[in-house]
Amino acid sequence: MTGLNITNQRLLNQHLASPVYTSPADTVHYMGAIQAQDYAGAKWAIALRSLGATDALVESAFTDGDIIRTHVMRPTWHFVSPRDVRWMLELTAPRVQGIAAFRHRQLNLDQDIFRRCEKALAKALTGGKHLSRDEVTHVLQQAGIATDEQRFVHIMMQMELIGLVCSGGRLGKQFSYTLLDERVPAAKALDRRDALAMLAERYFTAHGPATLQDFAWWSGLSVTDSKAGLEMLKHKLVNEISGGNTYWFAQQVSAPKSNSPIAFLLPNYDEYIVSYKDRSAAIASTDINKTDPRGTIFNHTILINGRIAGTWKRSFRKDTVFLEIAPFAPLSKANHAAILAAAKRYTKFLGLKDFKLQP
Repeated sequence: MTGLNITNQRLLNQHLASPVYTSPADTVHYMGAIQAQDYAGAKWAIALRSLGATDALVESAFTDGDIIRTHVMRPTWHFVSPRDVRWMLELTAPRVQGIAAFRHRQLNLDQDIFRRCEKALAKALTGGKHLSRDEVTHVLQQAGIATDEQRFVHIMMQMELIGLVCSGGRLGKQFSYTLLDERVPAAKALDRRDALAMLAERYFTAHGPATLQDFAWWSGLSVTDSKAGLEMLKHKLVNEISGGNTYWFAQQVSAPKSNSPIAFLLPNYDEYIVSYKDRSAAIASTDINKTDPRGTIFNHTILINGRIAGTWKRSFRKDTVFLEIAPFAPLSKANHAAILAAAKRYTKFLGLKDFKLQP
């Protein structure tokens, strides 16, 4: 790409190479949304983009409601800011509901059943209550609603999409649901055009350089809506063309010069990878199946100078995290040292005493 290094700019704009915020909530707000179906991995994704954030700090932000976890976009769970959750749901929920409609018919879930669920849950949760999955299941069953595994998942996703419930604080190790209206302060609604422009600005600022197709993939919106959002934002962006693709971004930032490689232990579903339809800037096509046999690159990955260089797994024993690394090629001394530095950072995030690298 003429005059622009995509990987370097994405590392900077995603605040991986140069974190700016100390508050996990500010990091999530800046990113727009951080994919979060793997809760532990998503907490690490926030910390990677924050200054000095620990697992305990991110957990506290979640417990206090400074970060909301709900279904918004595509559909899957995301961490979003309380300042954004309402207008984002209003903008993206119809598309997610459309995607889910076929499965709803298979599960015999219709509007009458959803209204019964809404009524039962509103009554059970009113007053600031936080109920675990098992408790919510019991509430629904008491209302005469069947809750086998898939029905429960789709019922609760629908309750999130209509803005009835969202994540509550964890109850021990269990997740909970609570009423969105009691968890998140009321906010002025955005009209649809403003919401499209806002989502586009968040994406291209925090994820650029990226294409229109990348934005449509990340947001789950139609290409028509995604293009409309980008059109309203073009006066704030710059672009460059490469290989017939137009890449948009807020500004070109100079990276601090370093003679040493920089490594990151990215969690699965990290925004650096999952938020682009075209992931060729991050990985060679010959390495995709080594990363994930599904070809989706959604596993834990080792990133060296912006490129995926292998995968990693973790396990625990007492106060030590064991990191099993699987590089695609033998590591140079410099790259091995960079991975050691990344492992130390991850260990500090977890609040553990030590780590062990295992080949």
